[in-house]
Amino acid sequence: MKKFALTGLAGYIAPRHLRAIRDTGNTLAAALDVSDSVGIIDSFFPDAEFFTEPEAFEAFLEAERYRGEGIDYLSICTPNYLHAPHIRMAFRLGADAICEKPLVLTTAEIDALREMEERTGKRVWTILQLRVHPALLALRERMASREDEADVLLTYITGRGKWYHRSWKVREDLSGGLAANIGVHFFDMLSWFFGPAQHMEVHLREQTRMAGFMQLERARVRWFLSINLDDVPEKVRAQGQRTYRSITIEGEEVEFSGGFTDLHTTVYQRTLNGQGFGLDDAAEAIRITEYLRRAEVVSAELARRHPFLKE
Repeated sequence: MKKFALTGLAGYIAPRHLRAIRDTGNTLAAALDVSDSVGIIDSFFPDAEFFTEPEAFEAFLEAERYRGEGIDYLSICTPNYLHAPHIRMAFRLGADAICEKPLVLTTAEIDALREMEERTGKRVWTILQLRVHPALLALRERMASREDEADVLLTYITGRGKWYHRSWKVREDLSGGLAANIGVHFFDMLSWFFGPAQHMEVHLREQTRMAGFMQLERARVRWFLSINLDDVPEKVRAQGQRTYRSITIEGEEVEFSGGFTDLHTTVYQRTLNGQGFGLDDAAEAIRITEYLRRAEVVSAELARRHPFLKE
């Protein structure tokens, strides 16, 4: 049985990590969050210690380590800009890190973490759950046999409420912007399918929408990201859903809105088996999102080619 600690306990993604820790037969020693609204932990690890101050959290875990009861993994569910500091905390505690997306915000941070892995002997793992999604695994296997370039249309729309615009998520310096905050999984998926990006363009950049084009090694991709509920197809909203995820390859659509939220346990089990997703796996998507965040908008008119982009 492995011993875990967790940062970002009050966040919406933390329950998936708590469930994964429990369902893989492991235990949680301590958790951290600046908010104390963390009653969810009672459903998983009610005996875990809880801290609202990072210094006290780390001091407790250091003391446990000196007693020979240190943690094996630190699960990181905090806002994006805290990922790199908390990964470094894991290394100081002699633990591997399992970090939510995006792993970090820049390729420079990826390089720095590679050096730290070499120095400490510890590893950084991340959650790339689309890589274990059954529909996408089957699709990737089919795509591997293609010899020509594919034309791809990627759409990810997730309606967010007014709270989003008052949170850290709208600040590019904290979240990395839309491309990193909601697009990183899908850019990872595309490069996993079709190889690294060779050319990238941004056609639209608004606070709630982004659109663009990228030339991958074996595909031409038009992509659209939105947190505007009005962009969700009416048939999806009629079913009470606020999220739509779709990839169309050569006119064939693979709709994978279902089966997306229950994959953390699969990723955790792979990680525990030494088959998790590390820095090399995450690096290309971080490179893509960093470029898209900084690139100039080529032409808003080009974005109109995307069928889901409404006026």
